[in-house]
Amino acid sequence: MAEQKKWEGTVSTILENVNADQIWPFWKDFFSVHKWFPGNTTCEGIHGNNGEAGCIRYCGDLPVPAVDGAASSWTKERLIAIDHNEKSFSYEILDCNIGVKSYVANVKIYPVVAGENGGGCRTEWRFTVDPVEGWSLEDTVRNYEVWLKIMVKNMEAAVPK
Repeated sequence: MAEQKKWEGTVSTILENVNADQIWPFWKDFFSVHKWFPGNTTCEGIHGNNGEAGCIRYCGDLPVPAVDGAASSWTKERLIAIDHNEKSFSYEILDCNIGVKSYVANVKIYPVVAGENGGGCRTEWRFTVDPVEGWSLEDTVRNYEVWLKIMVKNMEAAVPK
């Protein structure tokens, strides 16, 4: 039996009115994704120090269905690496009840020149995952596009004026 190829996806979005330095603090706070991610009402650190490689977070009430019949969906995610100079980090899903296996993602913030203040940034979210039963790669990428846009707009709104 041939091994099924991993899914890979990349989504990105641009904010014109805030720069990479203003957005990065929200991303590097690994234990606060629930503040920005739509539908995720719980995120707490369960191992290690927030923002340090090796720390683990528990995220609950995700916007995807649980596959084990549970009332809510959850993941446990480990921060693999973080680079404050490059404004990037990688993380993986260690365990979950949403049917995802072998998931690794990278988030990177790039500076761009845009907007009336001559600043801006682009956030890019790349992922690799084993195909998920009942999902399609196209729908998964579309969901990530929507989630990323909502997340960065929420972050932008939280930047002190």
